[in-house]
Amino acid sequence: MDKKERIEKQIHTLKGIREMLGMNRTEFSRYMDIPLRTLEEWEAGRRKMPEYVLRLITYYVKVQHVLREKGITLEEEYEQE
Repeated sequence: MDKKERIEKQIHTLKGIREMLGMNRTEFSRYMDIPLRTLEEWEAGRRKMPEYVLRLITYYVKVQHVLREKGITLEEEYEQE
């Protein structure tokens, strides 16, 4: 897979996660504590997201889903509201 294909796959995955959560870019940037401009640059393909960041975002979203299913809320979620 070449560089362009990797970036396109990252963009597709990132947008897919955001859309799965039902969030627009502004909401997702706040949820993940990522500057909106950075998120916009990643999704537009103008800036490459570090591979580990996508893995961390994916992991975080999965863990949050599991915790919610079990009725567990993290303290940081209270701070964001």
